[in-house]
Amino acid sequence: MARTRWLKLSTMKLTWQCLFSPRLYKIYKDGPSESMYQAKGFEKWGDRVISSASTILNIGLYTSPFICMYIYKRGFFSIDECKGLARFFGGVGCILAISFIMRGLGRASNPKYVAFMKALTNTTADHTTYLSNIRNYDFEFRAWPVTYAVPPKLKSSWLQGHPFNNCANVELPMYQRTFIQVLAYVATHTFALRLIYPGSLGLIHTLFWDALFQGRAHLVESYDGKRSKLKTAEGNFLDTMFIDNRKLSTKGNTLVVCCEGNSGFYEIGIMTTPVKAGYSALGWNHPGFAGSTGLPYPEQEKNAIDAVMQFAINELKFEPEDIIMFGWSIGGYTAAWAAVNYPVKALVLDATFDDLLPLAENQMPSSWSLLVKEVVRSYVDLNVAELLSEYEGPIQLVRRTEDEIICIRPGLLSSNRGNHLLLRLLEVRHPEALTASNDSVVAVNRYIGLLESQRAALARSDISNTDRTSLLLISKYMRDYKSTHCTPLPENVFDSIVHNITNNRN
Repeated sequence: MARTRWLKLSTMKLTWQCLFSPRLYKIYKDGPSESMYQAKGFEKWGDRVISSASTILNIGLYTSPFICMYIYKRGFFSIDECKGLARFFGGVGCILAISFIMRGLGRASNPKYVAFMKALTNTTADHTTYLSNIRNYDFEFRAWPVTYAVPPKLKSSWLQGHPFNNCANVELPMYQRTFIQVLAYVATHTFALRLIYPGSLGLIHTLFWDALFQGRAHLVESYDGKRSKLKTAEGNFLDTMFIDNRKLSTKGNTLVVCCEGNSGFYEIGIMTTPVKAGYSALGWNHPGFAGSTGLPYPEQEKNAIDAVMQFAINELKFEPEDIIMFGWSIGGYTAAWAAVNYPVKALVLDATFDDLLPLAENQMPSSWSLLVKEVVRSYVDLNVAELLSEYEGPIQLVRRTEDEIICIRPGLLSSNRGNHLLLRLLEVRHPEALTASNDSVVAVNRYIGLLESQRAALARSDISNTDRTSLLLISKYMRDYKSTHCTPLPENVFDSIVHNITNNRN
């Protein structure tokens, strides 16, 4: 009798835990690599109702202004209509409550889900064993335990960091300047940041969900990837993936920290390039991307990459001198920031621009120029060239010859903003070569817009010493790769770049 009562209480407790427990997506090494965890019976139907309700709610939030206008015009704010709406929402609430109960009962009766719950809640095991057990599963990232936390920073008061401290249009009269600042604040916090970082949109995450799931499963099952959750200094949580190749090759002793683009995720991004080349790799998702929380404002981005670097050094036990920063596109900003603030081995920037402002102005109507300038300079000032001026270590720039994203004029190589990034680098590192005469400046500007093959042909011809020096400087820091912006960099090209910059330190 006592045993029966204990079993009932245990079942009730398990069912209660399963009411709001995380959704399980996959049990690794349980069936084909592409297979997912299959919910059955009550769990399946409860999940469908809850997922449908969540989707409708998200759509409703985005369209809430139009819905409220419609309700107001139809007179639904009268007492009788409000009673009807209350009954409707009360009915929906009852259906959702029943769905949660059904899902909890279904999960509690599924041995595979029960085993997952035991692994997730068994926090009495030592930390290494606990992480090893839960890494056998893929589930909602919100429920992942924090693997590594950076000590929190003291937050400045609003008055110290309020948005109107800076102004990009100081030449305007006060009333115009104030209006532009207010407009820029509203624009940045509604749509502008999401235009710059489309990957932070929930819609993009929904559209990419299957690809992200399959990519993550591939990293875990093919390369023994280890997922971790980091907590940044401001309290955001980062979704990361580490692949350790230290036992497989000598190149594995070098860690490549991968910084993705504005719609890039580690699951389907640049991470596999260094892994296939034999290096260890650490990928992470920007704040607001996939499982990571927050939003990709520059300060949050810097805190994010700082947490990633501290995790790599303190938890994964890589020395900074054995870390290569690999940034693609807008990820060049965080990669360059880390290279400036940590004594890393090298910095590789692929398809990266010098400054966000020219690209933003090129995409927006000219009548918006003042607003665009205020938004970028005051809130999203991703000036990679300025960061590079502080970096003194080995570096290689990769320019895509058919880049359609960071070229001001598509198809025109001389308008690629990577050229300006190189120019800034040469101005800082070789001022004597560029200021010796006007001829050297003219030569660099003339040759930087040429293809690498064209410059190589010129170098073999009879040219002046000034021209030859210019060609050598360009080829020293920049390499061409024939492709569009989003084509993955082949592992042999990446391996060649790393070999060159680490053996011929520039």
